[in-house]
Amino acid sequence: MKPETNRREFFRKAAVLTGAFSVNSLCQQVFAADLAAKSQLYKNVSPGRMAENEDFWAFIQQGYPASSSPVLNLNNGGVSPSPQLVLDAVERYNQMSNQAPSYYMWRILDQGREPLREKLALLGGCDPEELAINRNATEALNTIIYGLDLEKGDEVIGCKQDYPNMMQAWSQREQREGIVYKQISFDFPIEDDETIVNAYRQAITPRTKIIHVTHVINWVGQIMPVKKICQMAHDKGLEVIVDGAHSFGLLDFDIPDLEADYFGTSLHKYLSAPIGTGMLWVKKDKISKVWPLLCNGDPRSADIRKFETLGTRSFPLEQGIGEALNFHNGIGAKRKEERVRYLKNYWAEKALTIPGVKIHTSLKAAYSCAIAGVSVTGLTPQELGQQLLSKYKIHTTSISYGNINCVRVSPHVYTRTADLDRFVLALSRLATENGNQNIESKGA
Repeated sequence: MKPETNRREFFRKAAVLTGAFSVNSLCQQVFAADLAAKSQLYKNVSPGRMAENEDFWAFIQQGYPASSSPVLNLNNGGVSPSPQLVLDAVERYNQMSNQAPSYYMWRILDQGREPLREKLALLGGCDPEELAINRNATEALNTIIYGLDLEKGDEVIGCKQDYPNMMQAWSQREQREGIVYKQISFDFPIEDDETIVNAYRQAITPRTKIIHVTHVINWVGQIMPVKKICQMAHDKGLEVIVDGAHSFGLLDFDIPDLEADYFGTSLHKYLSAPIGTGMLWVKKDKISKVWPLLCNGDPRSADIRKFETLGTRSFPLEQGIGEALNFHNGIGAKRKEERVRYLKNYWAEKALTIPGVKIHTSLKAAYSCAIAGVSVTGLTPQELGQQLLSKYKIHTTSISYGNINCVRVSPHVYTRTADLDRFVLALSRLATENGNQNIESKGA
């Protein structure tokens, strides 16, 4: 009887492990009931007011191991850490896979992709048949950049503040195929949509085919008026590719409402999915005309799955996305957006009062959410970032790129206001120390 019992237990566990959206998911086991109780307490409180409710967010912070890290991570715009339940799910899926990889990966875990596609589509407010699951925004957007048929002399308009991998991809097409890659430039922050839209409009010529726009500029967090850019472009017969690496899982929006043709994102940023996960959205009537980045038996198919022929991939990471979605949905998309924006403004408004400190990002809700740039007079971004880390164990990212020179700061829902007080104090001390040094230097 024991072998038969073991086999039954084996198949029961296998079924449980395939279901991030089942009643047996880790989120349901360790998080959902307590969160539901918390949410019930505040069911009539608006997301804006909930942003300041430290009782609720203290509960969320407990779900992240990063909340107790000795290094304060304020570079969530690069890669966000996952909640513990996501880490546990990936570990369980990984252990399962390594019992018999070709069986568990292809016959068990791979069956979870369609429910995952449906759940991602629900968050994105779109048709599941328009979503492909991949590894990051670079892969998603490169699929479109290299997959569209363009002729020599055709023009693509982007901006110099787009993400480097995307700019490099267009530059490669320019070098190899003779397309024309034009870049406009912005001096952020900008608090006027028409200024931005008009800059793209003025760059259009009769040879222009595509506009590439970044939803949230990764360097300084500027939110771009994507919908208005798309409407303008479509009026002129152009297509629009949107880089949503820093918007999906943070801003509360439906992808089709942007009115773009193509959208790519990473899921390991503000969705807090496992590191190395991403997503591609293609408007349904555009799928057949896009060549897949990697080979496919029917490259002109209208099936979105042609963009998922990656060969062997990390099925544990992919299925871990499901638990990240559960966690995100438990918090609530609008609550999350408002909280992270509140945290950004919490530290930035305090920093604005410090002599010698400059904020490089608008603090208005329409133009920024999580990310803000900061600088201290007399310190290069590299010096400021290095001193924050070496003296105060605060991790940021230093940016010296074109007309942008600052340290990028990006908190997340697990970040405590006390952590941000610590960061502001560090800024104040560094500004004071550097100011005194400048005075001494001038006196000498």
